Amino acid sequence: MIRGLLGKKIGMTQIFNKEGNVIPVTVIEVGPCTVLELKDSPKKKVTVGFEAVKEDKVKKPQLGFFKKLGISPMKTIQEFTSTDNSGYQVGGQITADVFKPGDYVDVIGTSIGKGFQGGIKRWHWVGGPATHGSMHHRRIGSIGASSDPSKVLPGQNMPGHMGDVRRTVQGLRVMDVNLENNLIMVNGPVPGTKNAKVTVVKSFKKTWKSLEEQKVEHVHKKNPMKQSKAKVAGKAK
Repeated sequence: MIRGLLGKKIGMTQIFNKEGNVIPVTVIEVGPCTVLELKDSPKKKVTVGFEAVKEDKVKKPQLGFFKKLGISPMKTIQEFTSTDNSGYQVGGQITADVFKPGDYVDVIGTSIGKGFQGGIKRWHWVGGPATHGSMHHRRIGSIGASSDPSKVLPGQNMPGHMGDVRRTVQGLRVMDVNLENNLIMVNGPVPGTKNAKVTVVKSFKKTWKSLEEQKVEHVHKKNPMKQSKAKVAGKAK
């Protein structure tokens, strides 16, 4: 089975579990993805495409590839590893049934761009005094070193472009799956704006865990041979 799918972020909402607790979730539309290529060696892989696009929006080499397969052009193409390709064929569809409640997934996307920002917002600087006459409220200040090494060291946190970078959020738990609309709900935030393209891959660090399983609380037993200071002093009731 394929380990991941392409999709897009729909937005955030909240659901309730059986105990009535509120769980914040991010809704992601995964698929349907079209199978474009199957590889069995050296590793099993599946190349899929997501979202149809007009022919004039695709480069000619890619357009020839799609015409050879007899498939309409796809906007996004990506290759995923797989454990078994026997159930797939070129031109077939892969839907959200790849995931099930209790799975842990890693979501890859592009964070929201925030333009050019100062050091206080970008790197959480403390800033200078806010009183009258300080003249150093939100400024950078000195960035040079002393006589040794007498230069500005590379890699310093400075004002600049913030956001709009590739980010991966690991270990998000799938709380619910809507097979009719190809939607999955994951517990936690996902990078990007609404309708942003994301890649959802099953986690390699965490395995499936039933949502019915309750967290076991360990109760520490008191040692009867040890007495509290208050009890020794005769203050305990």
